[in-house]
Amino acid sequence: MTRIASLGMYDMPWLAWANDALWGRVAAGLRDAGFAEVPEILDRARPLAEVWRDPSLLFAQTCGYPLVTELHDVVTPIAAPVYSWPGCVAATHCSVIAVPTASSFGTLADLRGRRVAINGRDSNSGMNLLRHAVAPLAEGGRFFGEIVTTGSHLASLDHVAGGGADVAAIDCVTFGLVQRHLPELVEGVRVIGETTKSPALPFVTRTGASAGEIAMLLSALREAIADPALAGAVGALGLAGVEPVSLDDYALVWGYEREAMAAGYPVLS
Repeated sequence: MTRIASLGMYDMPWLAWANDALWGRVAAGLRDAGFAEVPEILDRARPLAEVWRDPSLLFAQTCGYPLVTELHDVVTPIAAPVYSWPGCVAATHCSVIAVPTASSFGTLADLRGRRVAINGRDSNSGMNLLRHAVAPLAEGGRFFGEIVTTGSHLASLDHVAGGGADVAAIDCVTFGLVQRHLPELVEGVRVIGETTKSPALPFVTRTGASAGEIAMLLSALREAIADPALAGAVGALGLAGVEPVSLDDYALVWGYEREAMAAGYPVLS
């Protein structure tokens, strides 16, 4: 049976061509190395939660929070991407705190009692890093007045820009991609700060993958990013390289949750 591959974390319609080019080069490298059952195209038909849990998973990218809370016995990290966007340092990223351009908010403290947009409760960048940032400001386990769950960072940006929310924590990679490719989507927001950093969204494969299989995947990925023929696609994605990682590297993500809990702020509210 042919394995499956996905690059769904940053696979907006306007970046599909770049992800297709990247995967095509990775897949070719794997076949050249003798890897069997390599899919020719990315799986865009199923929800990511299903893709991550499929026993035939060959290659995907996931968020660091579900990695440590739900997927630690389902997938194995291969590498963390190094992005060139502002807010990314080596193989780490952060979230930017975005508010409406016309608002008077200057700091996170100014947003007490306001409406926050989050992409999902299982998001590291949209929820976990924001919870960690807000925890020292919370009183009685609360800080915001209302939570709006939007389903995506792009939808959260739209909420903030359109007045449907007062603030959102947006993954700096997503923010950089939007600024580069669709700057009109961020014209209605401004950034007032950044969260702490955490490891960037890892590329993963199925649990139980051999060390040799992981090494082949890492090598094919590195070669694809370094291929001059892919400079346009790689540049569009903001990819500068990858660094090997293990599940232990993402313990920091869970650590931020524990710190918020210790501060009396276990749930973003």
